Amino acid sequence: MPFSPVRLMLLVGGWISLALGILGIFVPLLPTIPLILLAASCFSKSSPRLHARLLHQPLLGPMIQNWEQEGSISQNAKVMATVYMVGLFGCSLLVFPFSVLLTIFLVCIGTGVLVLIWTRPVPSSHFNQLSNRATDTGKNLVRLG
Repeated sequence: MPFSPVRLMLLVGGWISLALGILGIFVPLLPTIPLILLAASCFSKSSPRLHARLLHQPLLGPMIQNWEQEGSISQNAKVMATVYMVGLFGCSLLVFPFSVLLTIFLVCIGTGVLVLIWTRPVPSSHFNQLSNRATDTGKNLVRLG
């Protein structure tokens, strides 16, 4: 790809988004999933090599592929994001004395992020895995009589 100011801005934006996304794993209300997806989008337009590296990461790759192909987030990622956000936010409220207005503002942001996450569909590969399982569940039942 030829060098251009737009490409440079996308590269810098991708690196900043990736760094903030990784930091968001440990900092409440810093949305990890959207920031990682933003980094992937920036890299896809500025550096196919960096985009490919993200796609082949064991933890991030499947999430990015699901989003790029279907706009979906796995059930596991939704649950983990919810647990971490609620847990870390709750701990933050106990440790740091926020004003009432700031607390309301942060709760609104956290709720908005969770609504976004939970309104995304589950990847179709999840349903394919379920349909490939054995349907004869009678073998797994225990006889009680």
